[in-house]
Amino acid sequence: MKEITVGIADCRISNDPDCVLVTHALGSCVAVAIHDAVAGVAGLLHLMLPESSLDPAKAAVRPYQFADTGIPLLFYAAYALGAEKKRLSVRLVGGAQILDPQGVFNVGKRNHLACRKILWGAGVMVQGEAVGGATSRTAYLEPAGGRLWWTTPGGAPQEVPVRRGGASGPGLPHNAERTPALPRNGGAD
Repeated sequence: MKEITVGIADCRISNDPDCVLVTHALGSCVAVAIHDAVAGVAGLLHLMLPESSLDPAKAAVRPYQFADTGIPLLFYAAYALGAEKKRLSVRLVGGAQILDPQGVFNVGKRNHLACRKILWGAGVMVQGEAVGGATSRTAYLEPAGGRLWWTTPGGAPQEVPVRRGGASGPGLPHNAERTPALPRNGGAD
């Protein structure tokens, strides 16, 4: 099976059943994995920071670097290959506490919460996640079946299953401040 590498601050979409999307070095970064089983479309975004307002000039050049600009673009790209918002499963990997043992900056936690906030505000539930901890992860996503798994250096692969009905946990308000709407695709959401 051929690998399509998703770089840091990058995004890839595929409907090739003979490939796997892979992204490395998910320390405090978060991978947003989406999959539409009907269309056979998968997308993987590797974001670094929660908000483009931290550096608008950089966001204009590298929109996948930020959760608030990268997530909508991930959805747009999947729609272009036939995915529909209502059929997408969404899972998250990463958000570890790396190079900040005292939790001063909490970049991993902030990235994770930004993803949840953006998705919740758009009416999209996170259906599985492997986040937090203090170890870097590599994530793999198969377009054919939507299988998502991750590894750590020297560790065994661990799957991130889809939990139907969305992830549990405290909700965020639908009208949360600075929560952009995800793109619609032909009224299919």
